[in-house]
Amino acid sequence: MYKNGLSYGKCTAIVLITHIVMLAAILLRGKYENPQQIIPLAVAVIGLDIVYCTVLKLFYKQMTYTLDFMLILLLNISVIFQSCFGSIGFSFKHYITCIVALVACQLGFLLTRNHMWIQSKKTALYIVLVVLMLSIIFLTGSRSMWINIGSISIQPSEFMKPVFVLLCATSIREQHAKKKILFFYISKEMIILSVAFVAIAGLQWWSRDLGSLPTFAAAYGCALACRLCYPKAKFSKKTIVGISVIGVIVIAAALKFAPGYVQDRLSVDIWNQMDGNGYQQCQALIAIAEGGLFGKGPGCGSLHNVFAYETDIVFSTICEEWGFLVALLTIVILMAMMLLPMINKPRSYFHTTMILGAVAVMIVQMGLNIFGSCNLIPFTGVTIPFISQGGSSMLTSGFLAGMLKAGQSPVFRKVEQKPVKASAAAKRKAAHR
Repeated sequence: MYKNGLSYGKCTAIVLITHIVMLAAILLRGKYENPQQIIPLAVAVIGLDIVYCTVLKLFYKQMTYTLDFMLILLLNISVIFQSCFGSIGFSFKHYITCIVALVACQLGFLLTRNHMWIQSKKTALYIVLVVLMLSIIFLTGSRSMWINIGSISIQPSEFMKPVFVLLCATSIREQHAKKKILFFYISKEMIILSVAFVAIAGLQWWSRDLGSLPTFAAAYGCALACRLCYPKAKFSKKTIVGISVIGVIVIAAALKFAPGYVQDRLSVDIWNQMDGNGYQQCQALIAIAEGGLFGKGPGCGSLHNVFAYETDIVFSTICEEWGFLVALLTIVILMAMMLLPMINKPRSYFHTTMILGAVAVMIVQMGLNIFGSCNLIPFTGVTIPFISQGGSSMLTSGFLAGMLKAGQSPVFRKVEQKPVKASAAAKRKAAHR
């Protein structure tokens, strides 16, 4: 931790106290038959807090642990939420996915903290992206985004997000390797990345699942901005205006020629179709209103009877049982965890662009879920990072968090220079001496 910040022990105490207070709220306001129902949840949450904080202290040496503490704080809050929807229990499946997210965070941190190494693997990253896209085409079946293996469902498009963000990350060296094409100074690598984005957009369209497309567009937009706005990129106001106009035209065309199911979502009047296409959003809005500021109490809600209560409309479910204030505070914690790496200046240009892409993906994904629950936009079917249930989503979010962490504690390894062999003449001269 920083000298002027909280100590390691105080941060651990804050995490434990927050979760203990939430468990006490379940005991005082929750819907249960026997207080012993809370014991498995309490043991699991407090136990994970202690184990994770101890592992960090003993095995990880970093410049800052702020993101780690906020991550474990957020994940166990989500475990408490998911264990109380409809009745008090213990969501073991979600608990396991949270542990997977923690592991994925450390993996993402270790793999991306050395920017020179990860940049040397860009060809391999493009291969991984192509393999994931082909798996969607050939393994999902009937133009779907899910691969079903028994009772397990995998969503390859989620794994594409961190891969694409890493491909979007650039280095200063790439900014000086540009050629003028029409009116723009563009590197060859940017052209390849643009082709990859167009391919992803086409795949999303083909799969009839455009909900995740804005997250990829956000990462691509950050990559484009970082490349065009680099101090020596030779861009002008006309360039920015031209790109903005093109962007507006593309968005307008996409809305105009969107598939029928998208047009229905854009034009539906939910209150006139409360039993049809507007059912989910109506129930979500009613739940938010009934929950008020402080909620009905853990396990006392009814939104758990609605489809996707724990994923697509999880914000409304939290508002109903815990209240709008608790839901808002949770979002503030998530926002703080994402934005802190941007406040604390990253140590390399590569990590800067990587952090921007990762944050863009998570913020857009969170916004789509919350605004959809509040009927400000149509439902998109995306999850809130670290809050909603979902194994693929949780694994991806954890890896993205590790990328944010890598920007705060990077590793720079200098290329080892091989010793220069002395010439034969120099050896003879040294021998005569």
